[in-house]
Amino acid sequence: MEILLSPNFKKMTFNAIFAIITFILVYLLLLLLGIALTVACIYGGIMLIITIPKFITIILGIGLASLGIMVFIFLVKFLFKTHSVDRSHLVEISEKDYPQLFSMIEDIACEAETKFPKKVYLSGEVNAAVFYDSNFWSMFFPIRKNLLIGMGLVNTVTEQELKAVLAHEFGHFSQRSMSVGSYVYNVNQVIFNMLYDNESFDKMIQAWAGLTGYFSIFVLIAVKIINGIQWILQKMYGFVNVRHMALSREMEFHADQVAANIAGSKPLEDSLLRLDLSQQAYNWVLNFYNKKVQDNIISKNIYKEQLFSLELLAKENEYPLKNNLPVISISDMNRYNKSKINIEDQWASHPTTGERVAALQKLNIVKQSNRDNPAIDLFPNADKIEEELTKQVFYYMAFKSETIVMDFAGFQKEFSGNIEKNRFPDEYNDYYDNKNPVLFDVENITTADQTGNIESLFDRDKVDLVYKSLALENDKNILNAIANKSIAVKTFDYDGQKYKRKDAVNLIFEIDKELRKTAKEIEDNDIDIYRYFYSLAMKRGVENELKSLYITLFDEDKNYEYRIGIYNKFAELANALQMARDDSQVEGIFREISHLEVDLRKELRLFIENPVFAEEITKAMKDNFDKYLSRDWSYSKNNISDQEYLETLFTSINDYYTLALRSFFIAKLNLLNYQAGLLNS
Repeated sequence: MEILLSPNFKKMTFNAIFAIITFILVYLLLLLLGIALTVACIYGGIMLIITIPKFITIILGIGLASLGIMVFIFLVKFLFKTHSVDRSHLVEISEKDYPQLFSMIEDIACEAETKFPKKVYLSGEVNAAVFYDSNFWSMFFPIRKNLLIGMGLVNTVTEQELKAVLAHEFGHFSQRSMSVGSYVYNVNQVIFNMLYDNESFDKMIQAWAGLTGYFSIFVLIAVKIINGIQWILQKMYGFVNVRHMALSREMEFHADQVAANIAGSKPLEDSLLRLDLSQQAYNWVLNFYNKKVQDNIISKNIYKEQLFSLELLAKENEYPLKNNLPVISISDMNRYNKSKINIEDQWASHPTTGERVAALQKLNIVKQSNRDNPAIDLFPNADKIEEELTKQVFYYMAFKSETIVMDFAGFQKEFSGNIEKNRFPDEYNDYYDNKNPVLFDVENITTADQTGNIESLFDRDKVDLVYKSLALENDKNILNAIANKSIAVKTFDYDGQKYKRKDAVNLIFEIDKELRKTAKEIEDNDIDIYRYFYSLAMKRGVENELKSLYITLFDEDKNYEYRIGIYNKFAELANALQMARDDSQVEGIFREISHLEVDLRKELRLFIENPVFAEEITKAMKDNFDKYLSRDWSYSKNNISDQEYLETLFTSINDYYTLALRSFFIAKLNLLNYQAGLLNS
């Protein structure tokens, strides 16, 4: 198979190689200057001692010599750093155990005219990838690549779609430009080592400075020089990686073209459009079990549960099914995307799904195939490997006692029950999914709307208003980032027109006006909604109940800000505690924590005593709250007791954050369910 490289692909390859060569030249220049500085400092130190042989000059001479040596060590220390890659979460598979899968891989390799992978691995993720053992020699000699297949992906595609996805990865196998990635990987290892991996080096120079005040002077000078080197390296990191990311995006388009020629455009397009939903389904299940960690509950087969979650998501979003899998169109994916701004994310390694789908549709390569069966059929004894990978998912979770396996029927019941219990009624047509009722004074709204109807209050135009407002807010934030150069672009597109960075300020002004207008329309509609339901409540004599639910929600809105404020302060103190360098700093932080705990204890007791949260507070939460509230904890400088204190405190804080979120959500859900009940009573 011969696929011509686009001029843009060739251009990006040249730019990436040029960036790497530039980095090498800059580093060699820094190294030569470092060597020259080291030689000069050692020579100067020796001459100082020889010329004026006194105790003070001996100390100063040694200090001067150490200045150059410290800078030189900083420049070459990455050579002595070993890198180990943890692949314990991967499962290597063989042709003996998976003949059908390996037969497909062999066919793809032949069609792509590239070598068979060195090794094939399975992982738990919703992903497929190519990787290789990148080391010094991989920059100069061909290295056979490994293929990684995620079971979370296999579980949610057809056999033909899996062939398309794997063919995409084999497109990377055939790309000689992938070796550029090996250079960039090693460049990044060098830069990371010199920018951030300095703990041992810092300890060494601090110990040297601690020997005498004279040495500390030269250490200070060395640190200033090293800071200058780090500044240069930071600039080089951006220079190299921006160009490599641009090449990576072109490589993705090329690999898609390879895949389309092998398996057809449509299978890859369908799998790409379903990918986010498959990931969401997987994440839903993971989040479900994250909340079960304190109860020591795990899954036997998380992939069966992912499929169940995917079915619920498809039903919720009204996606049609084909081959028992949801079919998602590009319009479905962009349903709520009202953004008008378009900028190229120069740090993105992949084009957007929309860009990739458009390119595939333009190719429109059709391959006849009847492989519409589930891809999991390629895996004999699929349950066995799924259960093994499920164990890997839970391996790193911290369980306090022996785990309990939840059976599939129990999962289905509780998982679907949780979703049903926490979903907003269909009557609202997604209006409240990403917004809350606007705050207004319910006491001043005394007139009921007897003429309105539910359809006009929650029709598509009203829902679009909500997502228009969200898009305007997001566009405004992006334009602010462009204006203050946080996003480094010279030009951008807005509403189909090209603008320069200096135009961003004027656009922000225009967006603000449109945002205020949209916000007013939403507020007016929310008040009309209240009037409409107030009229229904009056007919039933329950207007005070409705008003009370609105007041409760608005009070919860204010409480939410207060509670999240407490959580954020604790988060800041926890971060400060990690950065503290001496006992006096630690003691000061614990004093602040102690003052803040007064508010935390008060809030926790309110949650515990509130019957609304009886079902929300799990046994593990309750046990930890009781333990925390039963004692007056304090910092004791005893590692064991302080560790227990911090573990109990921060578990309580995280659970408090969860309850703060739930408190507002429950108030909102209660209101919306009550209003829906008025419609149906």
